[in-house]
Amino acid sequence: MFFMEDGTLSIIETKVENSGIPQGQFLKRHRVPRDDGMGFVGPDDFRCGSLVTIYSRTYKVTGCDRFTRWFCEENGLDVGEDEPMVQDRWQQSYKFNKIAEKGGLPVTTQAQDAKIYCKFMTGQPPADTKMTQFLLNDGKVLRFKAFWDDPTLYGARIYFVVHYFLANNTVEVNEAHARNSGRDAYPVLLKRGPLYKRNTANAYPGMLVSDGGLYMPEDLKVGESISVWGRDVVLYECDDFTQKFYKEFNDLDQLASRIDVSEKPLRHLKLAPPPHNGIGTEEDSLINCEMIQPKAHKQDLAKLMVLSGENLRFEAKCVNGEAEDECRRFVISYLPDTDRTAVYEMPVRNSGHMGGKFREKSRIKNPETGKYFSLQDLYVGNTVTICSQPLQIIRADEHCLQFLEARPDEFPWANPAACARKLQPLFGEPELQDPAGVDPDLLKELAASQGVNLVDHEVITLLRAFGEDTADGQPVLNGPALMQAESMRLSALCVTGLF
Repeated sequence: MFFMEDGTLSIIETKVENSGIPQGQFLKRHRVPRDDGMGFVGPDDFRCGSLVTIYSRTYKVTGCDRFTRWFCEENGLDVGEDEPMVQDRWQQSYKFNKIAEKGGLPVTTQAQDAKIYCKFMTGQPPADTKMTQFLLNDGKVLRFKAFWDDPTLYGARIYFVVHYFLANNTVEVNEAHARNSGRDAYPVLLKRGPLYKRNTANAYPGMLVSDGGLYMPEDLKVGESISVWGRDVVLYECDDFTQKFYKEFNDLDQLASRIDVSEKPLRHLKLAPPPHNGIGTEEDSLINCEMIQPKAHKQDLAKLMVLSGENLRFEAKCVNGEAEDECRRFVISYLPDTDRTAVYEMPVRNSGHMGGKFREKSRIKNPETGKYFSLQDLYVGNTVTICSQPLQIIRADEHCLQFLEARPDEFPWANPAACARKLQPLFGEPELQDPAGVDPDLLKELAASQGVNLVDHEVITLLRAFGEDTADGQPVLNGPALMQAESMRLSALCVTGLF
C-alpha cells in the first residue's frame, strides 16, 4: 500500500492458515529508498506486470484495486492490465478444499436425488427451501449505493448503502455519512429484515394482513428506486460482486444504468463593493470593505521618488456652448507622482466668475473611459470633462512640453519622429516642399484632405522640432527639413536591416 499523503509504503502478507510462517505486517510504513539510491519509491514505480526492488528483494506487481486504477487514470499514469496470480498445486488444492468446506461447490443432481431418497427411506422429512437457500447463499451479499432526496423544508440529499442478503432475502439500509456531515453517528436506517413493497400498520396485534410483496433480487436495479417505508430510495451504483451476480444469473448489466451523483463545484459569487459616496478617497473606502482593521493605501514609492515635485500645467477653455463662458480660462494641473489632477480658474476681468480653485486636487475619473485621468488623456487639442464641464486644452507650458518630449515612447504625440512619420502621405504636396515653410493651419487642412488625423499637440511638436519664425514673427513648419529628417531615419533603418 502506497500512501499519497506522505509518500510512505507498507507491505502486508496475506495470512494463510497453518502455513507455519509469521505472516501479516511484512514491511512497516515508512519512506522506502530506491534500490539505485536515487530518491524514494514513488507511485510511478508501480505498474502491473513490472518488477519492484525493495531492500534487495524483488517483487512482481500483478494487479491493483479499482480506486488505484481510477486515481492513476485521472492523473495520467498507466498502470497496465492485471495479471493472474501464479498458483502452485498446493494453493489450488487449498483453495478447492476451503470452497468445499464452505459449501461453495455445486451439488450434483444425483447426489441431491440420493439425499432425498435416503430421507424418505429413513422417514425423515426433506429439507425445506429456506434451508437450501441458506446453505447455498450464506455469506453472499448484494451491495448497492443509493440516495434519498428529503422533500421536507430543510431536507437535503442523504446517501445510503443497501445490503441485500441472498441467504434469506433480507435487506439492511445504512446511512453513508461523510466527514463533518453534522449528522449523528447512528447510521442504521433499516435494520436487517424483510423489506416489502407496500408496508401497512396493524390497528391491533395479530391482525391478518395481505403480503405487500417481498423485494427479490430481480427487483433491485441500478437507476431505479425502491420504497423503504415511504421513502423513494434511488439505487445509483453497485459493487463488483453485485455486477457479476446479475451478469451471470440475470444477464443484466447493472453498471450500464449507473447514475452520476457527483456534485458540481460550487461557484461563489463575489459581492461587488458599494459605490463610493464621495467622502475621502475611493481606495480608503474600498479598504474599509475588505478589512476589519483597515490599513493605509500603499503608494508607489519608486514613482514618488522619481516624479516627486513634478507639476504639469495645461491651459484650457470652456466649450459648453454658453456665450458667457467662452472667455473663461482654466489651468489643469497634473501631478504624475500621485496621478492627481487639480483645476484652477484664471481670473478674467468682468467675466462674472471668481478665479481660484475650480476642482480640488484629487484623483478624478474620466467619464468617457470610467478610469482615472492619466497623462495620456491630457494633450493639446483634447477635450476633457471635469465637474460636468467640457474643457478643451489649448496649450501647455514649457516644462510640460519638455517632460512629454523626454518620454516619446509613452506619449507618441510628443515624439517628433512619430509625428513626421504620419505626414509621409503629404511629402508630395508642393506646400510642404516650399522652403519658405507651411502655415500650421494649412498643414492641418492638408493632413485632413489626405485622411491623416493630426491633433494640435502633434503640430506643436513638429513646430518645436522643425519650425522657424517668419519675418513678422509667425511660426511656420520647415517642410524640407522635416522630409530630410524622415529620409535619414529610413536610411538608417535600411542600413540596420530593420526596414
